[in-house]
Amino acid sequence: MFVKKIMLVPCLLGILFLVGCSENEQQNSSNEQENSQQEELSLPVESLEVIAENLEVPWSIEKLEDTFYLTERSGSIVEIGNGEVERQTVELEQEVSTASEAGLLGFVLAPDFSESNLAYAYYTYEDSDGQYNRIVTLRLEDNVWREESLLLDQIPSGAYHHGGRIKIGPDGYLYATAGDASNSEIAQDPDSLGGKILRMNLDGSIPSDNPFPDSYVYSYGHRNPQGLTWTSDGTLYASEHGNNANDEVNMIEAGQNYGWPVIEGNEEQEGMVAPQFTSGDESTWAPSGMDNYNGNLYVAALRGSAVLEFDLETGEHREVITDLGRIRDVLVDDDYLYFISNNGDGRGTPENSDDRLYRISLSELE
Repeated sequence: MFVKKIMLVPCLLGILFLVGCSENEQQNSSNEQENSQQEELSLPVESLEVIAENLEVPWSIEKLEDTFYLTERSGSIVEIGNGEVERQTVELEQEVSTASEAGLLGFVLAPDFSESNLAYAYYTYEDSDGQYNRIVTLRLEDNVWREESLLLDQIPSGAYHHGGRIKIGPDGYLYATAGDASNSEIAQDPDSLGGKILRMNLDGSIPSDNPFPDSYVYSYGHRNPQGLTWTSDGTLYASEHGNNANDEVNMIEAGQNYGWPVIEGNEEQEGMVAPQFTSGDESTWAPSGMDNYNGNLYVAALRGSAVLEFDLETGEHREVITDLGRIRDVLVDDDYLYFISNNGDGRGTPENSDDRLYRISLSELE
């Protein structure tokens, strides 16, 4: 059943209030838009903590010990810790683009962040040659993040489909999801960075064991992947927006072709990989950030307006959080599920205090 009552317990910042249900989203042509009808599969939720509110379209969650760092698409980073919320300035070499779905997107702390204050970021910009995405390092000094070095530039960026998720894998390499920039043909073009999952060393160089010589491309044939996670055995999964329907969760292997735009959803063709899960021809999730816990994948769903749980053993999936509107990213840490809403992104119906960072114990979802 859908969540009908949410009883908030005292949260990390002492915020205590009742969360209402979001209205249906406005219809639009992109795959992140229009709330589709979903089967009512979510579990009753007894308690839900609101860690922070009044966020400005947050996109990515990072957490180090008890401190959170959230990117906001407008070009800020919000630090949440010690009972305080602080919006930090980000000084970039290029002005952040305000195009649809664009902005300051993926963000990940360096493994030695506690000593180096270094992080990695993915953002959209425009110059005289056009609109692109780039991956850079940022260093935090005196509560200001400054772009320090450029790792990869001119990742395709069109009207939609910027990709944008970055993560450091268990192998120590930096991975990034790149959308097809609304030009589906480049997903199959080995010389284009668009429609790909990319892999690089932390200094921006190409790993010697990448599947294609002298190429950042790790996998290809993607439409608009926005989520990455590795299970405990090192298996990589990615979430991907389909074309109106046929959203996907894929198991990613080096050098493989995931089919877009030749096949999608349950379609099959020799030499192309079909997804582990798909929303099918009749419905859509618009999946974004993802994480995993105890054999389950947890995926933020924008059009589905939910957090989805995918059971890797049974092949089943269900909604475990609903009625909070568009969900952009999730994070699992210390037996808790954290997630951020995106009702203020122009496609949702924001309520007072949106957008928010939430927390719930994973035991509540069993």
